[in-house]
Amino acid sequence: MSVEWVTFDCYGTLIDWERGITGALIPLLPAGMDRRALALRYIEVEAEVEKGEYLTYREILDRAGRRLLEEHGVTGAPSPLPASLPSWPPFDEVPDALRELRRRGYRIAILSNVDRDLLAASIAAIGVEPDLAVTAEDARSYKPARGHWRTFEERTGAGKANTVHVAASLYHDIRPTTSWGWRNVWIARRIEAPRGAEPTRILSDLRPLADTIDELARA
Repeated sequence: MSVEWVTFDCYGTLIDWERGITGALIPLLPAGMDRRALALRYIEVEAEVEKGEYLTYREILDRAGRRLLEEHGVTGAPSPLPASLPSWPPFDEVPDALRELRRRGYRIAILSNVDRDLLAASIAAIGVEPDLAVTAEDARSYKPARGHWRTFEERTGAGKANTVHVAASLYHDIRPTTSWGWRNVWIARRIEAPRGAEPTRILSDLRPLADTIDELARA
């Protein structure tokens, strides 16, 4: 099967969301807080908030952040997360990896669980403009629901036959796309077993991604 499009999750895949989340919350929490444990708990809390009625991602960040602070005895404090997101940094290899994909003729889309303006700030930080961006604001739902992929298909005419999805989240991206028959590349920045997700390929970061996409295009 050919590959024309490479679609990406953004936060955790292109943008270092864990550094951003913990960097914003740690100053408000008791000393000695474990960053990794805090990040893992944030994932759980955010997923719980996203399961309810549709909210903007700013509202998600606010509610999840305040809930996490309250769990650690910090009450009445506003969530610092909505204001901090535009400053979350990309992973070091990301700009060059995206430019190399484009140099080899692939089109790039970002499918992200955020609002349009928040994603625009992160794209500016990366410095590489995608051919398409689909947000939760566009889909009116949050991954792992299928809305992002349906919106991508409607806007491009592309689909699983000519697209590879790239993501770090098993829950939001790799498991659902695997179940729908999409080819995918799991960016396993943290070592963990895929637990039944069976991604098409597994990489530790984006440095070898262009060669991997070439390989899948030839398969």
